Parts: sequence; C-alpha cells; structure tokens
Amino acid sequence: MFSPSIADAGLPAVFVLFVVVALVIRQFARSALRPRTDQSNNLGARAPTTAAKAGERQPGEWAPVQFDYPHVDPFIEDISNVKPIPYRPFRWGEYHVTMGIRSMPWDEWIEIDQQFFDYHKVVEHRIRMRGDSTIKVHPAQPGIVGSGQAAAEELVHELAEYLSRRYPSIYQVTRKPLSEKCFPGWYGEGAVKTIGILPLRVTYDLDEQDSMTVASLLVQEDFALMLEGSDGRYYLQAGAICIPGFWRLKDKIGMPLDEIHMTGNVPQYQSKLHLSMGRFFRRLPVDKPVVRNNYGFQVVKPPAAPGADPEAAADPTELAWSRTMHGDEDKADFERSAYIRGTGAPTNELRDAHRGGRVAPLDPATAYLRTERQTLRRLPRTGAIAFTIRVYQTPVVQLAREPGVPGRLASAVRGWSEDVAEYKDLFAYKDVLQYLDQSHNEQVEKGIAVENDRSAAYPF
Repeated sequence: MFSPSIADAGLPAVFVLFVVVALVIRQFARSALRPRTDQSNNLGARAPTTAAKAGERQPGEWAPVQFDYPHVDPFIEDISNVKPIPYRPFRWGEYHVTMGIRSMPWDEWIEIDQQFFDYHKVVEHRIRMRGDSTIKVHPAQPGIVGSGQAAAEELVHELAEYLSRRYPSIYQVTRKPLSEKCFPGWYGEGAVKTIGILPLRVTYDLDEQDSMTVASLLVQEDFALMLEGSDGRYYLQAGAICIPGFWRLKDKIGMPLDEIHMTGNVPQYQSKLHLSMGRFFRRLPVDKPVVRNNYGFQVVKPPAAPGADPEAAADPTELAWSRTMHGDEDKADFERSAYIRGTGAPTNELRDAHRGGRVAPLDPATAYLRTERQTLRRLPRTGAIAFTIRVYQTPVVQLAREPGVPGRLASAVRGWSEDVAEYKDLFAYKDVLQYLDQSHNEQVEKGIAVENDRSAAYPF
C-alpha cells in the first residue's frame, strides 16, 4: 500500500506510509509516548488516563489519553475561490533519500478547496460502484492485533469535530447530551451525532452509518488506519481508499507495514527504511502530527466521445484509478504497471510505442503530475495512527507555464536512480522531459527563469 518516502524522488505515497530519518526520530524520542487502547473496546468504554512513558507499555497496549485539543481557527473564505495548493516537491539535481517530514499545524489537518465537489462526485461514484473494494475494516487478528472498528469510529468523530470548527460555513453538526454515556466531544462538549455538508444538503449519522464510508465522503482525502500489534508491528486494519491511482486496498488490508512495502517492491526499503520505520511509528506522540509531500506522473488517454466510456465520464482524468497506466482494476492477478509494461496483455500498443521506439512523441497534454499531501497523526483514544492521502493532479502543459518549474522538474526526474526510475515507470512518459526542457529554455529567454537555478525554492 504505502511507498517509501523519498522526498526528492517522490515515490507514490501509498507505499510511503512513513519512513524515518534520524533527525525526526531524535525529535520525537524526546516526547512522551502515548499508550494505546484495547482496540476491541467501543469508544468511550474506558475513561482517558494520563499517558504512560514509552518504556511502561508493551507492544500492542494503549490506554486512552486525556488530550487537550489545540484551538482551531475557522476558515472563512469561500472555498469556490480557493485554488488547490500547488505543491511542487522536487529539487534540482540528484535526489536524496529523506522522509521530508515537517510539523503539521492543527489548523491544517484537512485542506478543502474548490475541487471538493468534483472529488465528492468521484468518491461517491467509486463507493456506489465498487462497494467494499474501496472501504474496509479488518477484523481482529487474534493474538496479534485488534479490529480496526474502534479506530474507524474515532476517526470519523475526530473529522466531524475538526471540520465543523475549521469550515463552519460548510459543515454543521448536532450533538448528543453530555449526560449520554459516550466519549465526550472536543472541549468538553457532547459527542457529535450527525454532520451535514451544507452546500450538498447531505447529512450523515455517525451512529447509524459506516464510519469509514462517512469519513471518505466528508473530505478530499483517503484514509488508512494503522494499529500496533503485539509483535510491535503496525497493521493496516481499516481504510477508505477511493483515489489510490495504482494499488488496491483488498491486496493490502491486514498486512503489517514491512510486508506492505516488500510486496510493493519499494526501492531501497530493505536497505534504508526497514529498521527506522517501526521505531518512528511506535514513538509518534498524540500531540505532534506531521505532514509530507511527494510526486509522480501518470499518462491518461485523450478524452473519449460522450457516452463511449461510463468510467471515463465519471473520472475523465483518471484521478481515482490510472487505467491507461495499470489496466483493469479488477483483474484477479493485477500487478501494478503490468499493462503499460506489456506483461498484462499479449499485445499492447503502449508497450510497443515505449519499448519499440515511438513514431510520434508522447502528447504532453496526456501527461499529469500527480502530487500527494500526506498527514500522519496518532488518535488519542485508540492509539491508532491515522494516515491521510490527498491527491493533486496538474496537467504537464499547465505545469510548464509556472515560473522556474519545468527546468527544476526535468532536473529532478533526471536525478532519479535507476531503481526509482523503473519503479515510477519513467519510460512511459520520458518524452515529457523534452517538453519541459523546451519550456524551461523559453522561460530563460524571456528572463522568467535562469539556466540552472540550484537555489530554486523547494517549499513543499
């Protein structure tokens, strides 16, 4: 599911669920570790207790934490005017293995912008058509790890609390009375009963409806919930993965992180990431959420004629699933990139074009930069780690007009090591480099960019 975190190389996030650099480990090692709930309990079955120190708990044990939530400032802008943040997580030159983690302000856990309604349509379509292939809660694995159900319930309540405060013009909640026996809401208020999305005129009941489904429909993020097992490993025990791009939840649910990475053939995982990742997960405190970004590319087919392809009509840019790159999502022996690599079918025009020498170059209009914003935070009651993945798509032709960006991106791609380039299917869109070079040269001639600006900013 998750990919290694190589910030400059930007391996797709799904397998990056969280690697560690020594600097980050040292930073969090100083923080008091928060213990973890008995995952078989319902939320609210136990009153919060004071967090224990790291050495006082055994793997797989967590006691609920009394957490004083920071204040969340309301976002008052009209989201129809809020453009997606242009994350550009790449530098000039050779990439370096690094997590690229930074502290996340509480106000920025979830970002909503003008694409929210389009995302909601895609997610709703995916849930309606694909059912439990996109939403799963894994049962307990006896003697190893508990069910993800309690963590799923905690997640959707956390979202409702946050969203109603951060975006009060979009989300509205109703609450239960404080006298009702259930875990309390934020700031001593009653627990959330329902949450409505005002512009869409829809309301979800947190008691009656599936927690992970509601969570997915509320925002533009996908979610993965990781629970610590008695063996000290973290297991994917619940997920709402509607916009994965190239992996399937059903293939990864219930797996520990190391197996998720290894079955995904993640470059350099065993040699550089394996040992540090588990330590980071175990030491992540409740009060120190983090955020990171990465990037990749995808090639999509030109728009089909109206009505020719219902799936393309619902998701014309292949946001949810990269059909052009990876073929049939429901194929029993699905292997990422098998279609475009030519192993998924006896004959393949994409393979022939890429491997056999293209007659015509790739049309840049069919290539997209696919960036991801990922957050990682510990839930205080269950101790689960909530991983969010927000996908941003930018047409390469649009990207090429951004000052200084085409040259920096072309340089970053050329800096990938061979294993990273293979993993990220560079052969499928290598022609884009020529287009980026041309765009960069034009910017240099106009004075918009410099020939080789290695001091160019890498903001995210």
